[in-house]
Amino acid sequence: QVQLIESGGGLVHPGGSLNLSCVASGTLIYIWDMGWFRQAPGKQRELVARIVRKTDDANYSDSVRGRFTMTRDVAKNTVYLQMNNLAIEDTAIYSCNATFFSTAHWGQGTQVTVSS
Repeated sequence: QVQLIESGGGLVHPGGSLNLSCVASGTLIYIWDMGWFRQAPGKQRELVARIVRKTDDANYSDSVRGRFTMTRDVAKNTVYLQMNNLAIEDTAIYSCNATFFSTAHWGQGTQVTVSS
């Protein structure tokens, strides 16, 4: 059974940083497209960053490019999202996703709140 468990969320001031982690079990992350999504209250879920399977290439949404960095540690079966220069509009629940063609798995999400 595939499980994704996120951690690292919290409360931070504008301009601050957080590093989210997503540990996978029951599978190897290398074979999946791994992504970070977020959903703010009253808004649709959006893709923040993605690493395509079997590559180390990360793609980012325009809203986070240059501030967020997604990485993957195959040995630890974990993906990370380093978030710098956080803004109030980054406040959302961040969820980890693993996709292989039509099959997708989600983590439970971790809350990120940016507030002064």
